Amino acid sequence: MVADNPILKVEHLVKNFGTNRVLKNVNFEVNAGEIICIIGQSGHGKSVLMKNIMGLMRPDGGRIFFKNEVISSPATPPSKYDEVRHKFGLLFQGAALFDSMTIEDNIAFALRERTNFSESEIRRKVERSIAQVGLSNVLHLMPADLSGGMRSRVGLARAIVMEPEIMLYDEPTSALDPIMTDMVNDLILDLRERLNMTSMIITHDISSAYKIADKIVMIYEGYVVFDGTPGEIRSSRDPYVQKFIRGNRKAHYAFSSDEGSSTGQSMSEMHSARKDKKFEGIKSLHVVPRTNFLNQK
Repeated sequence: MVADNPILKVEHLVKNFGTNRVLKNVNFEVNAGEIICIIGQSGHGKSVLMKNIMGLMRPDGGRIFFKNEVISSPATPPSKYDEVRHKFGLLFQGAALFDSMTIEDNIAFALRERTNFSESEIRRKVERSIAQVGLSNVLHLMPADLSGGMRSRVGLARAIVMEPEIMLYDEPTSALDPIMTDMVNDLILDLRERLNMTSMIITHDISSAYKIADKIVMIYEGYVVFDGTPGEIRSSRDPYVQKFIRGNRKAHYAFSSDEGSSTGQSMSEMHSARKDKKFEGIKSLHVVPRTNFLNQK
């Protein structure tokens, strides 16, 4: 059970790009040790929200709190965020490793740039970090030598080597197969278990959100339209929320008509025809791609 102890709070957040308001009064809290998933359609503000939390953008309205202190707002100087920047880690989409550096140098990069640790201490931290994500004997390799899942784990090792209190993930399971997706999800859960690490994850992967999230926040047109547990979002009666989490899929079929041509029907149309007593059975049935059916119309 996660204690009710907000480590991060977003309050009335607004972000504009010219005349386009992308974030419109966004509000939510993240408790210490909590795993929160941010979901929503592409282009509705999820990445902009994360960039504001990471200090890569400044809000045009509202405030961001870290441990009850304002770290970002239109009136807060950037130096205030700089004081806590090392408390936030980020796993970029696709890991974003430096192709020309070894795995060791990738992980050690921030330590060499931002700290005064000796090379022996940096090496120790790098080895501990790579072990925490379940890898070994890879420090001498180049990113091109690794699979997609391994690169994701190296990216996570690079992020946690600075010992952040909050980890942010940008689509960590995109382009991964189901086995590697489960492995990344298990790593996020394991980091919480061992380090009590707070995690915020942008994702379109609803199955992953159900597995790892304590709370799901849904963004739509720059607003928070849902903030609750996985169980609560499943039972939500909001039609947009249900459409997003369940999809709006139709099964399209081709029925052999008496004239020998194909007529496309969705399942809803088929059931409607049955209800109106227009449906007289299927003589032969085969599934066809919807695009083929549309091209026939």
